[in-house]
Amino acid sequence: MNRGLFLDRDGTLIPDYHYLDDPEIIEIIPGVSNALRNASDLGFSLFLFSNQSGVGRGYFSLETVHACNRRMLDLMKLPEDFFTEVCLATEHPEQEPVYRKPSPRFILEMAAKHDLDLDLSYMVGDKMSDLETAVNAGTGGALVKTGKPVTEEISSYAKENGMGVFDDFGAFFDKLEAS
Repeated sequence: MNRGLFLDRDGTLIPDYHYLDDPEIIEIIPGVSNALRNASDLGFSLFLFSNQSGVGRGYFSLETVHACNRRMLDLMKLPEDFFTEVCLATEHPEQEPVYRKPSPRFILEMAAKHDLDLDLSYMVGDKMSDLETAVNAGTGGALVKTGKPVTEEISSYAKENGMGVFDDFGAFFDKLEAS
């Protein structure tokens, strides 16, 4: 069995730009690049899992999302194929969810495809939907404070479900690596 990290993009790996449609404005949250490299070196399968309703809403194209992802990886000096798999959930929030978080479908499909032990895997993100996805998939979860404001409701939900709250992805990974 393998370990996986399912990573939200906006607010977790890069700042949340609110409907990001310009690759040139992207910055990397400090510590993310090293934490991703270390996770890969330790044998974690890494998955990018991002709701991108801006596509479903017609604000920008899927190609724009891919361009932003390429720019993010370029800034981190990582290859385009760094992530084991990428899920861009482009459904409009009013559409029937297929992959849109908090649907666990992507995590469950990847667990089956890549022989992942969900007890040793995590969904990491900055929003309630990320945490709910972890619960719905039966995997660990972690909340980072680098995106949307962490409300008492979200913090309580994380704690009630055995999830940690971390300043950033690097702090989460440091704790994971130490355990």
